[in-house]
Amino acid sequence: MSATDYRIRGLDPVPFQSLYGLDDATLAAQHVVRCHVDGPGFPERVELRDLQLGETALLVNHEHLAVDTPYRSRHAIYVREGATQAAEFHNEIPGMLLRRKMLSLRAFDGSGMMVDADLCAGDAIEALIERMFARENVAYLHAHSASHGCYLAVIERDR
Repeated sequence: MSATDYRIRGLDPVPFQSLYGLDDATLAAQHVVRCHVDGPGFPERVELRDLQLGETALLVNHEHLAVDTPYRSRHAIYVREGATQAAEFHNEIPGMLLRRKMLSLRAFDGSGMMVDADLCAGDAIEALIERMFARENVAYLHAHSASHGCYLAVIERDR
């Protein structure tokens, strides 16, 4: 275990549940695309896992950093159609992050200002979490795919 306890949380599924089961035309009117998983590359943001062949994902635009600063941010993410339970990991890295070739970690203070950022391979994420949380002013981290820039998960101090 690291010197800093942390937790990694998936997104709350409730805002996405009204989309489950809608026809493709209704989804398209809401700028949502239904995707049928046909290979790797579908990291799911509620359950924090890579989706498997045959599963269905909704590609949605999601505001993952709803702060009143210039860092306010939204991006496309995958949500498994039917996801009902947000994943939560305590002092453990979900496989979805470990398997990423390159991650971007962004550290934010309590007012939503970015105070640090760095890149690492997925298997080196724990050391970077430890380094960033060594700074007293860091309230939380956001993990992103370094290649596509997609938001993956929030990492918080676990007090």
